[in-house]
Amino acid sequence: MSLQSDIKSIVASVDLELYDTVVVNENDETIYRVSVISPEFEDGKRKSVSLEKYVELTHLISPLLDVTPPVSGEYRLEVGSPGIERKLTTLDHFKKSVGEDIKFLTDEKFQAKLVKVDGNVLTIDKEGETQEIDFNNVKKARTYFEW
Repeated sequence: MSLQSDIKSIVASVDLELYDTVVVNENDETIYRVSVISPEFEDGKRKSVSLEKYVELTHLISPLLDVTPPVSGEYRLEVGSPGIERKLTTLDHFKKSVGEDIKFLTDEKFQAKLVKVDGNVLTIDKEGETQEIDFNNVKKARTYFEW
């Protein structure tokens, strides 16, 4: 099994979903960031994850990383939310963002609500009109929140 699939199993064991893992460098520090989301919805919105769950996951994932480090050298493990406004780079990210407002960059720049993901086809609601976009035509995308 890969490190990613081992982490996914640990996250599932506490009834959450793995959103992403990424290595980032911030202020001369290497961070291995594990982002998780709740699979449950309430009133049409994804439920939030408690701080206690993040702490529990940190304690469960840390021993795995002692055996299978994600990077060479020193790093810090950070377990948390992917954030309310986040980049969407994989089909899985889009699948986990259905129902959310997205800023897209294809041949044009626009905002729309993601309605459905079927294979490589993203169905969106753009100003009340349903359209389909091929995932491969998306140059950039990120969720956004109307403040």
